[in-house]
Amino acid sequence: MATSTNKEIYSVWAIPPEDICTRLASLMTTLGSEFRGPHFEPHMTVVGAIELTPDDAVNKLRSACEGVKAFEVTVDRVATGTFFYQCVYLLLHPNPQIVETNAHCCSHFGYTNSTPYMPHVSLLYGDLTDEEKQKAQERTNILDNTLSGLSFQISRLALYKTDTKDKTLKSWEKIAECTLTPN
Repeated sequence: MATSTNKEIYSVWAIPPEDICTRLASLMTTLGSEFRGPHFEPHMTVVGAIELTPDDAVNKLRSACEGVKAFEVTVDRVATGTFFYQCVYLLLHPNPQIVETNAHCCSHFGYTNSTPYMPHVSLLYGDLTDEEKQKAQERTNILDNTLSGLSFQISRLALYKTDTKDKTLKSWEKIAECTLTPN
């Protein structure tokens, strides 16, 4: 069992509402099965992988949540990326609330984005060829052709232990969750 002095890798995720999670999880299960991707929970990463002690991570989450209100997100389109954790995803419109939430939480966690923040909800993780990604993107649009323009509210942030070296994701686990102030 980890003590408070052992550091682990954590991430902060924005969790969609239950109905959207159910819808996305079903889609993700199908894509994962068809394209050999690992299982993970639907989420939008707010703070990427950062090394902290368990106590520090939970305290930073609670502190960060105090200054964040629930916010709306809108899907622009299904897109593909260039690395494992951004294989096929829902690209979200970077509205001011998303950008401010990211900046606020990164500041609380002492995290610096190495690239400009691109809000998204991953649907499939994997090291696929460009052709396979294209097929997965097309399959996504066939399975659910009403994703573009989909809007939903984010009212929960969660702290996950996310060892990025574990590409099976079996070690990933939710540590804490907070409900955001209604907007």
